[in-house]
Amino acid sequence: MNPSSTPESHAPRGNNFLGLPPEEAGYDKARVVVVPVAYDATTSYRSGTKYGPAAIIAASREVETYDPATKSEIGDIGIATVDEIEAEVDGPGMMIDTVEREIARHLANGKYCVMLGGEHSITTGAVRAHKAKYANLSVLQIDAHADMRESYQGSKFSHASVIRRVREICPVVSVGIRNASADCHATIERGKLPVFWAEQCVGRTDWYDAAVAALSPQVYITVDLDGLDPSIMPAVGTPEPGGLLWQETLAFLRAVASKRKVVGFDVVELCPIPGLHHPDFLAAKLVAEMIRMVR
Repeated sequence: MNPSSTPESHAPRGNNFLGLPPEEAGYDKARVVVVPVAYDATTSYRSGTKYGPAAIIAASREVETYDPATKSEIGDIGIATVDEIEAEVDGPGMMIDTVEREIARHLANGKYCVMLGGEHSITTGAVRAHKAKYANLSVLQIDAHADMRESYQGSKFSHASVIRRVREICPVVSVGIRNASADCHATIERGKLPVFWAEQCVGRTDWYDAAVAALSPQVYITVDLDGLDPSIMPAVGTPEPGGLLWQETLAFLRAVASKRKVVGFDVVELCPIPGLHHPDFLAAKLVAEMIRMVR
């Protein structure tokens, strides 16, 4: 983090989520704080997710802020965008510690944290911070990959191990999974873990109740954008066919938000493709729609 920055600092209008002007994006009065984390040190296929937060924020300036259903502006909740958390050069373990420290600082100030990634490994830090505040926490993972390897490419803090680390902190319900290694499958089967495979989810709603029932009253949501089908979200580091589509993703998230207290969330793994703008806009729109669900 820039040494001169503080939790109260926020970017000028051009770098504020939704392009909110400074007078509407002040930290002190904001309920929601958007925290960009430009980090992709452990990516294993296509790198570039460190550019994801900036792309989401840039695209968000084109998101319509008025919600006809509630006849309100999304900015009315109070949204501040803080300085980007800078990458730690000492490895992913140190980066996770930095994320935990910064998210915890905002939580201590009474803020609802929305983290933009960056690779998925950073979620561990955010979950640690939320678990310290919310004792009865569980995590909802939307993802194409189980991400439950004990370690990957020599690091137990790899993006491919993030949910293994998160499960050491609190329970996790995984949705949309369609790629997992043999050892991940064995871990899931041995622990009888609540994993809802893509073939159970896509185009169906009969799994909603079971997924929600497996969550505790307080929920942190992590959305790896490769959980969505590459036909609508090609701009990810490790795309997998057969994922969730837009309306069904929103419908499920709304079902969760209506029955559980969502205490924070992240949207990670956008890997922008030059000249292809619709994935950036989709990610920005998803963040905005999830902020609308804050209660």
